[in-house]
Amino acid sequence: MSKARLEAFSDGVIAIIITIMVLELRPPEGYDLAALMHLSQELCAYILSFVILGIYWNNHHVLVGAMPRVSAGVLWANLHLLFWLSLLPFLTRWTGESHFASLPTALYGVVLVLAALAYVVLQNSIIASQGPDSKLALAVGNDRKGKLSLFLYAIAIPLAFYFPWAASVLYAVVVLIWLIPDRRIETRLT
Repeated sequence: MSKARLEAFSDGVIAIIITIMVLELRPPEGYDLAALMHLSQELCAYILSFVILGIYWNNHHVLVGAMPRVSAGVLWANLHLLFWLSLLPFLTRWTGESHFASLPTALYGVVLVLAALAYVVLQNSIIASQGPDSKLALAVGNDRKGKLSLFLYAIAIPLAFYFPWAASVLYAVVVLIWLIPDRRIETRLT
């Protein structure tokens, strides 16, 4: 399989996930700002999930660009990542509609952890297909941002059962960490 086909498939799946998420948003019952404010929790959950998907889409593009070829292991690792991302619309709606209640907020974090781990598996599959001395392996290095993200998610999940708002803040902190573009791979490959 070509890189272009893998990337096109992944782009399509992520686009469908975002489309499902936006279709899950319901308009307010009224026609004023107060009616819209009743949906503020759902809108916050949507915005957070949209940005998370955007970050994955962007980083996936850079990662796939670093591959010379696609192996069977990379295909399965990519599907693994897309599976966890595909659960975001369900958890986004549940978290927003529940006004960030403990269980939905914790499960949202579980899916974020599993998606992050799946991304690491994809990254490692690509590195394994290229060898430990590849430019990608050298660019990824010890992946401090990835490890910090997993650490923050690991704190946020149990925290969600006591202080769901604090867990949500930690999810947003991870987003802020990744909003700063990670230039390691692009710099090494150019």
